[in-house]
Amino acid sequence: MAALRQTQYETPSPDPRFELARLALLHDEARETALLANLLGRTPYAAAALAIASLFAVLAGLGAMPAAEPAIWMILSLIGIGAMARIYARAIERPFERASLREFSSDVRAAIVYAGFAWGAGAFLVLSPETGPIGLLLYMLAAPVVVACTLRERELALGFLAPAATLCAFATVLRPLPDGPLAAAFVVIAAGLAACAIFWGERLLAPHAAPAKLPELPLLQP
Repeated sequence: MAALRQTQYETPSPDPRFELARLALLHDEARETALLANLLGRTPYAAAALAIASLFAVLAGLGAMPAAEPAIWMILSLIGIGAMARIYARAIERPFERASLREFSSDVRAAIVYAGFAWGAGAFLVLSPETGPIGLLLYMLAAPVVVACTLRERELALGFLAPAATLCAFATVLRPLPDGPLAAAFVVIAAGLAACAIFWGERLLAPHAAPAKLPELPLLQP
């Protein structure tokens, strides 16, 4: 009995730095899970908003283009929206598992980039041949603004904006649209300003939205 008491007293207590490092690690894991879970919860709203925007674009272009082109574009858009819905449905079955949420994050990024290309293709398939620079800008910015406001995630918003703006700029010259070079310049400038707004908007909101990060300490062996 005395030997057992002596062994207990001689056992060293855990290093406080080790416990703090473990706490910081748990904090980072919990924060990542919370951010991804919030993104998961916002994804259906983004998919629904894109569906509504696509419907408005088709209705606005009725009569200006042959029926085949808007129908093809709507199918392209619905593929991206359906992919987002499928990714959400699969991830919501395990909404707080970090591995599942990381897989969801990777998949939804790919779906958003595809949706951006699909939206940009509308400049070829939906917009009237007489669409001027202002109408093109309104079309090009509508969906990226929707994605940025619903998902509130910088990389996803930029991943949608880049292909959408690129295809819209190409459409001004390749179709061509009225004032093609001028419209292309407007698209590039507007896309740059939108990207800056997305970037700085997240930077301004980050201090209020993100919890304070614990200092990172080296993980010591007990």
